[in-house]
Amino acid sequence: MRAAACALGLIACSGVLAQEANYPDRPIHLIVGFPPGGPNDLIARIIQPRLSELLKQTIIIENRNGSNGEIATGYVAKAASDGYTMLVASNGSITISPGLGKKLPYDARKDLTPLTIVAASPMLLVVPLQSEFKSVADVVAGAKAKPGKLSSASAGAAGPTHLALELFKSMAKVDIAHIPYKGGGPALTDVMGGQVDLYFGGLSTALPHVRAGKLRGLGMTTVARSSIAPEIPTIAETVPGYDASIWYGTFAPPGLPAAITAKLHDAIVAAIHSPEVTAKLKQEGLDPMDNSSAQLAAFIREDIDKWARLAKSANIKPE
Repeated sequence: MRAAACALGLIACSGVLAQEANYPDRPIHLIVGFPPGGPNDLIARIIQPRLSELLKQTIIIENRNGSNGEIATGYVAKAASDGYTMLVASNGSITISPGLGKKLPYDARKDLTPLTIVAASPMLLVVPLQSEFKSVADVVAGAKAKPGKLSSASAGAAGPTHLALELFKSMAKVDIAHIPYKGGGPALTDVMGGQVDLYFGGLSTALPHVRAGKLRGLGMTTVARSSIAPEIPTIAETVPGYDASIWYGTFAPPGLPAAITAKLHDAIVAAIHSPEVTAKLKQEGLDPMDNSSAQLAAFIREDIDKWARLAKSANIKPE
């Protein structure tokens, strides 16, 4: 009886090994939580052709829209752990929503297999062209001299532009009034008009106004300077450790076999750093990057904790 059980176990094991060795032998579905045209979808479509070449298999992009990417993330968290379902997602559904205490149908720390980060998009701290502030240090000094008198726009409460402001206030130990707008467009308009003192805007929308001489760019929200505009310093150069970038990663369902995890990771990293993919990502205002599965898992835990601390100290509630 024991011998038969062992034999069955060996057969099952050999079947799994054969499956891993032949992987992938059918199309892979790459899930995106937003409609076509947004950054998550663009990233998926930029890496898809090269990834398909490297894996020698068809990659099918599948848009499962809704709830800031949370529907797609929940779908992948419950999919089969066979390597034929992957996810491209931003930190919105992976770390920010969990950190703000939103009730979700998944736990990003244990219900996903992290593969690698793909790219990051900084936000850019901008002020009106006529502003007295010429640097991040000037903003910090001005806010400390007049607590609560400076104002900062956001594209909406509890969104990335608001969180970037609250993290800045917390780490720089300053008091700046938050003025929420219904979208980034109206926020930028009022900053350019001088009705608001500053704004943490998305790079793709704020940088063109800086280069057109309509706004002054003071600092990027990433830890390292952006390859898109390396002449602009980071906020972290003045406020050490500050990081409020929007990052995008790739994920698979939980329990993905190590061999398949490694194969997907290596293929995605190779795709990211191929010249054509790197160039296209930079054209979209994205800084290409990568890390290991273990590093991404650790980063997710740290990022959730960071936003949870901020949500508690600033009393930020999920929208």
